[in-house]
Amino acid sequence: MRVHRVLGPLVRVSTWRRAVFLLLGGVLALPYALLAATFAQLFTRDAVPLPMVVGLLLVAVVIAAVPVFLHGSRTLEIAAARALLAVELPEPPAGHRLDRETRLRAALWIALHLATGGVVVFAAISAFPMALVFIAQQFGIDTGPAQGFGPLIGQNRVWSTLVGVVVLVGLGYAVAGLGALAASMAPVLLGPSPAERIAGLEARAARLAERNRLARELHDSVGHALTVATLQAGAARQVLDGDPEFARRALAAIEETSRAAMDDLDHVLGLLREREDGARPPAGTAPQRTLAQLGRLVDDTRGAGLPVRTRIAGDLAGLPAAVSREGYRIVQEGLTNAARHGRGPVRLRVDVPAEPADPDPDGRWLEIELENDLTAATGPGGGGRGLDGMRERVLLLGGRISAGPRNGRWQVQVRLPVPRGEPR
Repeated sequence: MRVHRVLGPLVRVSTWRRAVFLLLGGVLALPYALLAATFAQLFTRDAVPLPMVVGLLLVAVVIAAVPVFLHGSRTLEIAAARALLAVELPEPPAGHRLDRETRLRAALWIALHLATGGVVVFAAISAFPMALVFIAQQFGIDTGPAQGFGPLIGQNRVWSTLVGVVVLVGLGYAVAGLGALAASMAPVLLGPSPAERIAGLEARAARLAERNRLARELHDSVGHALTVATLQAGAARQVLDGDPEFARRALAAIEETSRAAMDDLDHVLGLLREREDGARPPAGTAPQRTLAQLGRLVDDTRGAGLPVRTRIAGDLAGLPAAVSREGYRIVQEGLTNAARHGRGPVRLRVDVPAEPADPDPDGRWLEIELENDLTAATGPGGGGRGLDGMRERVLLLGGRISAGPRNGRWQVQVRLPVPRGEPR
């Protein structure tokens, strides 16, 4: 167990990955080292005027320092740290400008990466061949005079081998230690700034809001289709022997309703695929349903055996797209709840305000009202999850909703603001 603990850092896969990360920094540091050696020679030569050398040095320093502060350099370092150091770092938000503190932290990280990588590369180039020479002498391989490696080596093969092994092991522990230090410092120097954390939280909130919206779409569309299909199937079963024609119409309605629900499901799944992998949704997905299709929705509900009395005022096709879509889903969910939890006829009123010539200081409001009789099993929260979805839709548009029992009937009243001059 103790041997495993001692030799563990030398044989771990993470140590070798971190060694690759350090060597990558050494490779990137080579141009800087060559540049420094070139200017060191220029300063020692009298043939080149000193002012010219200083001017060239200033230009070279600027050119060498600019990549360290670039956004792309930080992004590449984050990718390398995640892949080779196994550090959990979030992706930088796209299009987000870096503040000064974040740029300085990234520049410090890149400088440390190049410096430590350069040290590792230099140690590997100098120590590794020396160790191989010492070990080779133990097996009688002629490597030439070894006095250049130190006065203590001489011709003692045992001592040469011991020094060679110590050099290799020391280099391995040095690489393991520097790699562990880099892994611990990466979150500090490459971690997100407060602005990036806020941007990440906003993006996550937007994704959650979109998921909730798609969940509401599925709940309202598929739930309505299943409710209508269930009522149609029950009615067809009861009159199958006595009224086959009605049973055929019921089966046709079930087929049509199920096909519409499948189109809605394909549409939502296409949106999910588009957001997950950036691909375009497949052709042929169903468009969003609006209040312009309210007549068909009411006919389907009536065909399921639930009487619906409607009173429509105004131009449904003239509503803004967002208001019309959400209004359709609200009516759909209200009819579904009435079919599942209520009884008797449903009274539906939709009032679309006309756009006045002069702006109305109170704004324009789309009014939707549904009312039906309660059953004994219907409680004060008769809408269930569907009612929660209706409230979310109304709140997203800045509208108002009230729902509950009134005088033995369940009543839902919704008011949605209609922006002036919005596209249809």
